[in-house]
Amino acid sequence: KDTLGSGVIVLASRDGDKVFLVARVTKDLVGRIPAGELVRRLAPIVGGSGGGRPDMAQAGGKKPEALPQLLESVDGILRELAGEPPG
Repeated sequence: KDTLGSGVIVLASRDGDKVFLVARVTKDLVGRIPAGELVRRLAPIVGGSGGGRPDMAQAGGKKPEALPQLLESVDGILRELAGEPPG
């Protein structure tokens, strides 16, 4: 995160039938894109829930087959949270 400068990191992995999700947001963006809210919107896609702080949040889920859909949704959800048009 420190070498990124400004940005959002979303990592997702699976272990058998479980999904793990972590989101990190740099300090300059937490007012527009809180990590906890990002995770709360992403987690239901993989049948889970989560939350956390404005700069870091985690979630778990039970639908690893939905990981591609989750990853495809990240950009649109980021745009919504930032108040940008879809796209």
